[in-house]
Amino acid sequence: MQQRLDYELGVITSTGYAGYFLIVADFIQAARDRGIPVGPGRGSAAGSLVAYALRITDVCPLRFDLLFERFLNPERVSMPDIDIDFCYERRGEVIEYVREKYGRDSVGQIITFGTLKSRAAVKDVGRTLGFTPAETDALAKLIPNAPNFSLTVREAIDKVPEVKKLYRDDERYRELLDFAIKLEGLSRHAGVHAAGVVIAPGPLDDYVPICTQGSRGTSAGSDESIVVTQYGMNSLEHAGMLKMDFLGLSTLTVIDDAVASIRSRTGEAPDLATLPLEDEKTYRMLRAGKTAGVFQFESPLATDILKSMRADRFDDLVASTALMRPGPLDAGMHKVYCKRKRGEEVVTYALPELEEILDTTYGVITYQEQLMRIAQKLAGISLGEADVLRKAVGKKDAALTRGEVGKFAGKAVALGHDPKIIEDIAGQIETFGRYGFNKSHAVAY
Repeated sequence: MQQRLDYELGVITSTGYAGYFLIVADFIQAARDRGIPVGPGRGSAAGSLVAYALRITDVCPLRFDLLFERFLNPERVSMPDIDIDFCYERRGEVIEYVREKYGRDSVGQIITFGTLKSRAAVKDVGRTLGFTPAETDALAKLIPNAPNFSLTVREAIDKVPEVKKLYRDDERYRELLDFAIKLEGLSRHAGVHAAGVVIAPGPLDDYVPICTQGSRGTSAGSDESIVVTQYGMNSLEHAGMLKMDFLGLSTLTVIDDAVASIRSRTGEAPDLATLPLEDEKTYRMLRAGKTAGVFQFESPLATDILKSMRADRFDDLVASTALMRPGPLDAGMHKVYCKRKRGEEVVTYALPELEEILDTTYGVITYQEQLMRIAQKLAGISLGEADVLRKAVGKKDAALTRGEVGKFAGKAVALGHDPKIIEDIAGQIETFGRYGFNKSHAVAY
């Protein structure tokens, strides 16, 4: 533990982010002092032992084998990202505390820019060119716009026969679609990020352009005007600004109300921080499908997965959180996990070295941290280098992915591993990029 703590502190101080940790720890403690419910952690920050020691998170990364490098990679330093869940009803109080402590002119919320998507571009252009609403609606509906499958206007012309025919045969529609192609992706309107807050060392307008707007609808905690940056999230990061997300989670509000109700009726209430994770009655209830009102698990899909895998341990809940995503579902990984959990399919490992990494998920690569461990173990690289591979695969850039996966394969073969097996594992790593999930977030949630 001391070695891990010293390592993390060394990285944090050398990268200049010590102040960031202390500021986050300060306003989280202020929230707790005011009785405002705070979540146990969110995202990759749960992989930091320093964050756990400061009570930024309530998840011990050593207990669950969570990786600091997934949060702050010394091999490729980027801004750390600590997102915090607060009680939905009282989030504004925490933001107000930050304004009071660090200066109202030094704290601002973050602008967002809504961009023209394919359907909106078609409708806006069509309205301008004199098309009837019925005509533009009919055309827009021909362009796929689902979360798991959407096309740009240009792609729709190539891949949707009806759109291709209109573009080829009708000059009016060709003009509309040509204009829509040029406008798609441009910023259409501005708003305020629902959770993003930026803190500057001095007046915010000394560092970035700002504007002010009324606080209605921003959870700012007061009725006065608030400062809003005119740089978006990514531009603020490039400018080196300290940003974080103050998220309002209604589940924390519900739990707090439930605990208060128990206390008012019985005179005492359970300490949520000390509840055991191995309570058999709880798992029996979840296996039976009694998940109504249970955070993350009350949807029909989540309930079916818990019943199918016969969840009886905390690792099953963590895996369920990671497997209930479009990628793993499309790949059928949840079915493989459930079959192996029930003993209906043999658990196999391509190499003996993988057993200690994949045993908790029955040989199924489920988390990004497992990919990093596999790369470290087989290729003899650092976890920082393994995180570079993880990011490359996650970006779905074919050339970048091939380059990083190729480096991994070359180093693994050089260490004496069977080239055919490594080639197969490399293919799994490439596929994994479509569905890998952050274990730190899964454990915390």
